[in-house]
Parts: sequence; C-alpha cells; structure tokens
Amino acid sequence: MSGQIVACSPQEIGSLFLFEKLSAEQLGRLCAQGRVELFQPGPVYTEGDPATCFFVMIEGTVVLSRRVGGDDVEVTRTSQPGVYAGAMQAYLGDRVRQVYNNSMRVTVPTRFFVLPADIFADVMQEWFPMAVHLLEGLFFGTKNTQAMIGQRERLLALGSLSAGLTHELNNPAAAAVRATSTLRERVAKMRRKLGLIAEGPFSREVLASLVEIQERTAERVAKAPVLSPLEASDREDTLTDWLEDHGVGHGWQLAPTFVQAGLDVDWLEQVAAAVDEEILPNAVGWLNYTIETELLMNEIEDSTTRISHLVDAAKQYSQLDRAPYRVVDVHELLDSTLLMLSGKIGPGIEVVKEYDRTLPPVPAYPAELNQVWTNLVDNAVSAMNGAGGQGTLTVRTALHHERLLVEFRDTGPGVPPDIKDRIFDPFFTTKPVGEGTGLGLDISWRIVVNKHHGALRVESVPGDTRFQVLLPLTPETPDEEPV
Repeated sequence: MSGQIVACSPQEIGSLFLFEKLSAEQLGRLCAQGRVELFQPGPVYTEGDPATCFFVMIEGTVVLSRRVGGDDVEVTRTSQPGVYAGAMQAYLGDRVRQVYNNSMRVTVPTRFFVLPADIFADVMQEWFPMAVHLLEGLFFGTKNTQAMIGQRERLLALGSLSAGLTHELNNPAAAAVRATSTLRERVAKMRRKLGLIAEGPFSREVLASLVEIQERTAERVAKAPVLSPLEASDREDTLTDWLEDHGVGHGWQLAPTFVQAGLDVDWLEQVAAAVDEEILPNAVGWLNYTIETELLMNEIEDSTTRISHLVDAAKQYSQLDRAPYRVVDVHELLDSTLLMLSGKIGPGIEVVKEYDRTLPPVPAYPAELNQVWTNLVDNAVSAMNGAGGQGTLTVRTALHHERLLVEFRDTGPGVPPDIKDRIFDPFFTTKPVGEGTGLGLDISWRIVVNKHHGALRVESVPGDTRFQVLLPLTPETPDEEPV
C-alpha cells in the first residue's frame, strides 16, 4: 500500500532518536533519497511480501502483527515517534531472504519516513561499516550456533531414543532366545517319551487315540481362558490331587502347566479313558511336553510380534519411507513417539491417552511433528522426574475452533510465571548445565508455527502444566524453510 508523499524536513527526521546523531549532510541525503509518506488507517505492508522499504514513524500509531495459523496475532502497538520496522536486514543483502517478517498497519493517519531497502543498505555500509560487521557477525553467528546446537539437540534425542529402543527390543529378544532354547529341550524329551510309549505293547488304536488327544490338547492351549490368581491356585490343587490319585508322579510340577493351558480334570479323565492304567503316567508326561511346546511357541510368537511392533513404531517415528508432507493421523504419530520414549518415561509416571478418534487426518510433516511430540514429552517427564519421578502424563486430542488440538498435560511443579514468556526463546533452559540446550521448545515453535501455520502455547499452574499444539485441518502452502 502506498501513502501520500509529503515534504521531508531534515530537522524533523533528525529529531527522531534513530537519526539524532547524524550530521546535517547525512540528514539531507536521507531526505533526498528517501521520502515522507502519509498513510491513512489500514495496512502498510504484509508479512511475507518482498521487503522493499525501511519505515520510521514520525507521528501516528502503528500495529505490528504476526501470522499464526489462520490468525493475525498483534505483537506491538505503539505511538512512540521513531519506532521502525520493515527491511531492517537489508544490509545483509541476498545472503538472507529479504521479506517482511511481520505485517504493519496504522490505526490513525500516520506519517513515516520511508527509505528504499537498497538505499538503507548503502548508507548502513557507508556510514556504519564497523556496526554492520558486528551486526552481520551477531546475526550469522547466532544462526550458525543455533543450527549447530540444534543438530546436537537432535543427536542427544536420537541417542536417548536409541538407548530406549535397544532396551525395549532386548526384553522380547531375550525372551525369544530363552523360549527357543527351552523349546529344543522339550521337543527332545517329547521324542524320548514317544519312543517309550511306542516300545510298549500298545495297539494302533491306543496310539491313534493318544495322537487325537494330543491334537485336541494343542487346540485347547490356543483357547486357554485367563484365570485370576485364586482361580488358578484352586484348579492347580484339584489337578495335583487327581494326578497323585492316578499314580502320576510329580503332579504338583505338572499341574501349573496344565492350568496355564486351560486343561481340567475332565480332560484328564478323557486321557485316562483312552489308555491303560500302566501307561497313563507316560502318556500324561508326553502330553505335558506337547503343552509346554505350544506355550513356548506362543511365547516366541508374542516376543517376535513385540519386536515387529517396535520396529514398525521406529519406522513410523522416523517416517523413513514416507513423503515429507502428507496427510497423517496424529494418533499414529503420538503412539509411535510414546512407544519410542517408553523406556525414558519410567515406571513412576502413568501415561493416559484421551484421544478423540473421530478427528480427521491433517496435512503435516510427520517426522517433524514427531520431533515436537518428543520435545514436549521429554520436558514433561523431566519436570515430573525433578519432583520425585512420580506423576501423570496425559496426552489429549480434540477439535478446537476448527483446528486439531494436541495437548500434553503433566502433574509437575509447573512453569514459574516470571519465565513463562521466555520458554520459547532460543537457548533458554531451566534444566541443569549439560542437560539442556534451550532449543527444544524453540525448534518445536518453529515447526508448529512457521512450518505448519499452527500455534503452540502453554498454560501452567503447579500440578497442571499443559502444552497445546493447534494444527490447521486443511492444507496450506507448506513452508520449506529449515527449522
């Protein structure tokens, strides 16, 4: 938007704090190469447009705002003469993207001294070369430091996740190895027991009956009911008594296995009816090995399935085989992140999921959203660990004003009011030295706000801290700038 060009007075612009130390010659050059414009109430420039001018307010009222999601959020409103905005980084040239970083509007007729961006860059480099070098060093040094520490933050998070994943994988892998070793031993004993039965004077019908009972036994193992400890104990006592009454030794050792497989006295009676009394102990022992092998194979299946689920979760978390920007179900992302971090969360912290499964998928960068979830969960866990390692982490999803809400609520000590406005600043951290870089929330903010056009906010009182991520439901032009 262009304003009405009015007369430029070197004395007037020289009264502004920004130019008060300039010489008369310098002020004259500014008036000659710049201009004074009068803007009526309304927009002056829009965030994201090419930054073509540097604005210094002479009189009036300006409002600066930033685009957050689908809303313009006011960040500054002032009537202070001399405030400036616009192409403030023009002196960096094409080394940075020259666009307006905010939107500016005026609420009353307002006069600005307006300097074209290229002229502003020239006078800065000509009049203040040392200051330009210092500002360049500060800008690029901070940016490089932030990038390096951000990479370090990611590596630390990756190391923590790798340790947690290794721990989670080790348990089912070790269980599968143990079960496989025991299974080999049980199969060998079953072969020997079958040999003893086969050497006896048993008819083909008796052997066929045993094989048929073996098949039905294996089927019952797969359908074994879940018993309470008291029910299991009572059934073990009953089976032990039956086995002892029928001359089967070590019945107290066999009974727990039979109960785990869902077998009862009626089943044992069927076995006793199918074979002669003298071979009943061998037949029961042989069927015991059958049950044990079935249970061991179930254990191996459960363990390998667990490993498969962990690998799938790691794959989902990293999004290695997915397009970077796509429509995703946030619940899948949350579940994979929580599973990846389960080893770090600890036994004293209860995780509660309050998902609204009716929510639609949303367009997003899933791998980067997983990074946001990781940072927020890590902060919540750290807060509760600092308070004794006990607490509840609640992850909630809901629809909030036509946006998808993901909320992480913890029962830690809360964020002190005096630092609440600083927690999203780069390098700000409350963690002990060496444990935090202060970039987790800054990175999360830029991923959510800058890249997904969403919002990230915090509400906190002692015992109830909530970090809320709001994501748009419909696709917007993705921001490809690195975070």
